[in-house]
Amino acid sequence: MEKPFDRDRIQFRPVAERRSKFRIDEIAVDPDAPPPPAGRQEAALDDIADCIASARQRGAPVVICHGAHLIKNGLGPLLVRLVREGWLTHVATNGAGSIHDWEFAHLGRSTEDVRAYVQVGQFGIWDETGAWIGLALHVGAVDGLGYGAAVGRMISADGLRFPLASELRAQAQGLLAGGGAPGAAARVLDLAAALEMRSIAGREVQVQHPWKATSIQCACWEAGVPFTVHPGIGQDIIYSHPLVRGAAVGEASLTDFLMFASSIERLEGGVYLSVGSSVMSPMIFEKSLSMSRNVLLQAGRQLENFTIIANDLADVTWDWSHGEPPPENPAYYVRFCKSFSRMGGRFEYIGLDNRVFLQNLYHRLRRLGPPASSQPSGNAAPQPRAGPK
Repeated sequence: MEKPFDRDRIQFRPVAERRSKFRIDEIAVDPDAPPPPAGRQEAALDDIADCIASARQRGAPVVICHGAHLIKNGLGPLLVRLVREGWLTHVATNGAGSIHDWEFAHLGRSTEDVRAYVQVGQFGIWDETGAWIGLALHVGAVDGLGYGAAVGRMISADGLRFPLASELRAQAQGLLAGGGAPGAAARVLDLAAALEMRSIAGREVQVQHPWKATSIQCACWEAGVPFTVHPGIGQDIIYSHPLVRGAAVGEASLTDFLMFASSIERLEGGVYLSVGSSVMSPMIFEKSLSMSRNVLLQAGRQLENFTIIANDLADVTWDWSHGEPPPENPAYYVRFCKSFSRMGGRFEYIGLDNRVFLQNLYHRLRRLGPPASSQPSGNAAPQPRAGPK
């Protein structure tokens, strides 16, 4: 029988040695700068801004789910502003979106030359990115945090705190003897093993984030707004690192999916923005919506009055308001349009660069005035379980 790949054989290099394509001080979008022209989409943007403002005035949620390119396009500071001003009540992304946000906060730069580095077996083989995110997920899983909250907390605190490995092992024995929650002892033991693997003998480790002001994960953690990460194991560079373990990733990611579903359950009267995520966003949305309707219908309630706005660069020519194209039409396979058009509510697609879309949207919202409340509508980040600090 074939054995799994042994990651302990890999030789990692410091991420500071990596040549990165983007520097946050060069690409960061200034939220106060005049937005670029939106061309024929000006009226659509006016309508979307009105819809969001109305939702927030009613206390309804506004959820954004975005792909990694939004962060690589320097839009982190603009998302930070939207969260802090109360326009967004939940932010979701994929694993790469979280990684780029963390690298910008820690290094001030991100993104490598895939073609060049993969030829020499170095693509993604950077120690700190895998090690610190992996360790944050271990600590977060023990504390009951999701993926995004675990990383956001590390950025905000400039490091991680935990008991000694010996104390964790004693805690695990107590959990086993006392019939603790299923999996709790395993999570504690995984954290102890991770600390020993990294030769961390103290109760904390410092991980500086000089550019944390640009981090949306940090801003969401500090504002109590859920930031959820929805990764695919093996799709992101951190999975080459031995400190990234399936149990911690799975626990943190499942917590985040259920947090996302909880926000969708409250979407009546709200707005869902899907920006630059052609597969992950529609996939997690449709499952969460079905789960939510299952529960709400049992209570005699509906979830039908909401708006979905999908923003991407694709040139979509089919009019989805008239139903789906036939399977022989290529438009049938535009996943984000097909999936979202099946969800009920109102669905609109807007074809624009995400920088143009979000900059214009923010400036319209600002002209409309602050929302009725700067607090998220019932979407506060989960409090950590009792556990290591």
